[in-house]
Amino acid sequence: MSLKQVDFGSLMAKVEVYKNILRNTELYRQKWKPDMKPLIEKVLNDFISQSGLKAEVKIQDKIENLESIVLDLGRSSSGISENMEDTDVKRTMIKSNGALIYQQLFNGKVMVMIANPSIEGYGEPKAPVTIEILRPEEVKEGYITRHLETFIKSITEWEDFDDHMPSKTPIGFQPLKE
Repeated sequence: MSLKQVDFGSLMAKVEVYKNILRNTELYRQKWKPDMKPLIEKVLNDFISQSGLKAEVKIQDKIENLESIVLDLGRSSSGISENMEDTDVKRTMIKSNGALIYQQLFNGKVMVMIANPSIEGYGEPKAPVTIEILRPEEVKEGYITRHLETFIKSITEWEDFDDHMPSKTPIGFQPLKE
């Protein structure tokens, strides 16, 4: 008795898509060191020297294929201090000034994130906000400049926080404005 071969139909097309993605991961990873990393570093360092901001480009490369490049605005005194009970001692609260992060993902793509400023001991710091995820061919000077603009806008809004910011229109009936 001869068994008929199983017809997997469109499943084989999905297997080919999967194989292509695996090949892309290898290709994307190969482009990090020679192409993406030097470009990101250069643009961020040029930005620091032209903007006059106190910042540093930090490379985190302990884990191969999960490296990151961080434009770090460092830490400073927040200007806020806590009075310690029954003493004349004050504890200064430290402020993290924010960072723009380029994180190489497991699949070779690059995730771009913003870590907004936060003050130690004053609420919980928020997790970094993802701006976008890029393939190697999308990591270009113009994109990095756009990320820097988004970063500066975000940290400026954080620093200038108040309740006069435009709010979203509430859902429901709204009376006509005269």
